[in-house]
Amino acid sequence: MNRKIKGIIFDLDGTLLDSMSVWENVDKMFLEENGITPPDGISDIVKKMTIQASAMYFKTRFSLEHSCEYIINRIEEMVSEQYKYIIPLKFGVWETITSLKQNDYKMCVATATYNSLANSALKRLGLYDSLDFIITCSDVGIGKDKPDIFIEAANKMGLSPINTAVVEDSLHCIETAADAGFFTIGVYDKINEPDWKEICLKSDITVKNINEILNILKKG
Repeated sequence: MNRKIKGIIFDLDGTLLDSMSVWENVDKMFLEENGITPPDGISDIVKKMTIQASAMYFKTRFSLEHSCEYIINRIEEMVSEQYKYIIPLKFGVWETITSLKQNDYKMCVATATYNSLANSALKRLGLYDSLDFIITCSDVGIGKDKPDIFIEAANKMGLSPINTAVVEDSLHCIETAADAGFFTIGVYDKINEPDWKEICLKSDITVKNINEILNILKKG
């Protein structure tokens, strides 16, 4: 198969941003705020869902009286300050995005997080203008356990999966992208340590530091 990578779809949390612990904690904080002891593994369950689906899951599993709209808005409110003012880039991200831009790669972010949070963090950190666009699971109406978000992102860049790399830190996202024909780059994050061996098996390549990507793509 002849691949010439022309575009790159980046995940946001855990790939570009050092933010996964924020989400792991906010799920627990929200449940505790509502008098519920968080069950083990709750973050692993909801991370595969869209924002809307996770709100419905919380509502039905824990018999919450709140509306889904309230749950969505409350969780966004709880993490918004982190995205606006605190969450940093992962090591090497700034240099990587800048170099890829200079080498004329098309780039976008495809994320399950809130559009408002993604925009505020990327603008604060100076990466927003280097990206062609940001697309969220809410935009396509389905989570990353289905390939829709990756396919839509590639289409918006005018590319096919064979010419597009997907850079992700989550095993289920890598599996989805790989099954859809994308070139997959698995990125290490401390949160994905339990899945790292499997990520190495399922990805076309893996990197411990995202700044390895440019040299890998140059080598073909």
